[in-house]
Amino acid sequence: MGTYVMKFGGTSVATPALIQNVAKRVLCETECGNKVVVVVSAMGKTTDQLVSMAKELSEAPSKREMDVLLSTGEQVTIALLTMALQQLKINAMSFTGWQAGMVTEDIPSNARIETVDTEALKKCLAEGKVAVVAGFQGVDRHGNITTLGRGGSDTTAVAIAAALEAERCDIYTDVEGFFTSDPRHVKNARKLDEISFDEMLELAHLGAGVIHPRAVELAKNYQMPMSIRSSTIYTEGSILKEEVQMEKDLVVRGVAFEGEIVRLTVYFGETYNSALANIFTTLAKHHINVDIIVQSVIPNAAPTVSFSVKKEQLKEALQVLADHQEVLGYDHIDHELDLAKVSIVGSGMASNPGVAAEMFDCLFRSGIPVKMVSTSEIKVSVVVPEEEMFLAANALHDQFELGVMSEKLAQ
Repeated sequence: MGTYVMKFGGTSVATPALIQNVAKRVLCETECGNKVVVVVSAMGKTTDQLVSMAKELSEAPSKREMDVLLSTGEQVTIALLTMALQQLKINAMSFTGWQAGMVTEDIPSNARIETVDTEALKKCLAEGKVAVVAGFQGVDRHGNITTLGRGGSDTTAVAIAAALEAERCDIYTDVEGFFTSDPRHVKNARKLDEISFDEMLELAHLGAGVIHPRAVELAKNYQMPMSIRSSTIYTEGSILKEEVQMEKDLVVRGVAFEGEIVRLTVYFGETYNSALANIFTTLAKHHINVDIIVQSVIPNAAPTVSFSVKKEQLKEALQVLADHQEVLGYDHIDHELDLAKVSIVGSGMASNPGVAAEMFDCLFRSGIPVKMVSTSEIKVSVVVPEEEMFLAANALHDQFELGVMSEKLAQ
C-alpha cells in the first residue's frame, strides 16, 4: 500500500462520460489497496470560456477577480468527479485548492506555491477516502483566491505528492506519453520510455505542452518519481527521472516549438551609459517574462538590445517600458510580430560540439531564416517566422533522426 497522486488534465475530464472514465481509473488504483489523491483541471475549454466572458465585460479585468472567476472551473470538476466516484461505491471527498492547504504568494494569476498544509488531506486519506483536489489554485496569506497560471494543475499535483511523500505522481493526459516532438504536427514523432528531469524541464519551458515546467522543477527538487500516461489507454507511458538509462547515445532527444513570439528592440542614444540590467529588472518587477536576449554594441553607433516575449505580454511590456522611459534612457522601441521559437534539447549536447552548427545548416538548407539564437549546455533555440515553425520542427526532427529507434536499442 502506498500513496499515489493522479492528475487529469482538461481534455481528460471534458465531458461527464470522460469523468466516468477517470473514476474507473481511480477505482483500479484503490482496488490495489493504495491511498489516492486525484488532482483535476477544469473541463475542456471551460477556462477559455470564462476568460471570453470576462473580456466581454472589461478589456482589462482585475487580476484578483479573474482568479476568483477562473478558480470556479476546477471546482465544477472536483464536484462531478467526486459524484462519479461515489456512484462506483468509492468513498471520496472534494477539496478546493485552499481547503487542500495550498498556500501561495500574493501574486494574482501566476502565483507560486509557498507551502502545502497537508492536515486535511492526511485526515481524508486516513479515513479511507479518495481526496479529489482542484488544481491550478490556492489562497494567499491575506485570504485571496489565487491561481497558478496555465498548466498550474500539474504543479499542484507534484506539490501535493512531495508534501505527502507519495510513492509516485502520474500525469494523465490525452497522449500516451512524452514524444520526441508534438505528434500532431511532426511526422514520425516517437514516444520516449524515459526522459531526464533536466531535458523535460528545458522542453517544457520551450513549448512542449504535455507538462508544466514548474511541476518538473518541483519533481526534480524533491526527486519525486513521475510518469506521463494516457487517460484512456492502459499503457506505461513515459517515466521522468534523474538519469535516463535508455538511449544514452542520442545527442538530441526532443524538438519543441512555440508560436506567438514577439521580438522587442530597444534603441538607445550613443551616449547611453546605464546598466543593461535596468530594463530587465524593471520588466521582472512587473512579472513580464523575457526570453532570448541579444545586445548589439558597436563603436560609433547607437547600442540596441533585442529580446523576446510572448505575444500575450506585449501590451503590458510596452506600457511598462513607456512608463519608465526617462529612467531607462532609451530613444524608442520597435517590435516584430508573427514569430515562433523552435528548439532542440538533449543532455548529450553538452559533450558533443557541432550540434548548433548542424542545426543552423539544416535550417539554412530548408530556407528558414533565423532571427535570434539562444543556447545552453543542453539546448539551442532559434526564433523564426511563425509561418515556418512546423517546417523547421519537422526538418530538425528528421535531421537528428529522432523518429528512428537507436540501432543499439533495436538489437
